[in-house]
Amino acid sequence: MSSFQIQLQHYEGPLDLLLDLIRKQQINIYDIPIAKITSQYLSYMDQAMAMDIELSSEFVYMAATLIHIKSKLLLPRDPELEKIMPEEDPRQELVDRLLEHERFKGAAQMLEQKRQIEEAIWTNPQVDRLLGEDQDPGLAVTLFDLVKTLEAVLDRAKNRPIYEITGEEVTVPEMIQQLRNVFDQVATGDHFSAREMFERQKSRRAMICLFLAILEMVKRQALNLVQDEIFGEIVLARSESFAEAFPKEADLEAVEQEYK
Repeated sequence: MSSFQIQLQHYEGPLDLLLDLIRKQQINIYDIPIAKITSQYLSYMDQAMAMDIELSSEFVYMAATLIHIKSKLLLPRDPELEKIMPEEDPRQELVDRLLEHERFKGAAQMLEQKRQIEEAIWTNPQVDRLLGEDQDPGLAVTLFDLVKTLEAVLDRAKNRPIYEITGEEVTVPEMIQQLRNVFDQVATGDHFSAREMFERQKSRRAMICLFLAILEMVKRQALNLVQDEIFGEIVLARSESFAEAFPKEADLEAVEQEYK
């Protein structure tokens, strides 16, 4: 058993617990010592049960997954067979899930900070008088709403086949270019459903890259997030400054460097 002391606290899910164990011990996420992490993970579950802390079935499933990965790593591999058919690292799928979860946590923290800043900003209530009577700014849509839309699509995607294209590397800059191509052909104010755009993607990776591409386009004020009614569907609309958002090809190259 590892001497690492687990601080018994509430985690939203098993991936949060694993990330906490990995980061606190400064473990390379691409080279996880499964035996050590499994031991600490099971220790946390034992302590939680001893204190009558109810754990969801996800924690039990992850424990079984870790034990399964550990057993696969312990099995001897025929060197000759390895030359003919190299076996993928049994930890790879877990690493991919942890990285994806960490990206979502980072995005959620960023959005929470943005919300706190927006709540702390004082706005002049008389600003509405500056708008013409015929102008309809629509409902304010936050990035939290967009995250909820993506989460809903990902939840529904669990019940339908997601086709992962072997060898296809979807990137955020490619998604930005696709969005530019789509909105290049429409007029200012024209819009598309964010949910439908997410659902058209063939993999979870593509959905996440599209989400990050939308954030980049909104940040550059190329696109607006619009909602016609409370709890209504979120749409992406071309803004008036769309053409100025990427004035030079070098701008897109800078984005590519940022997301490499």
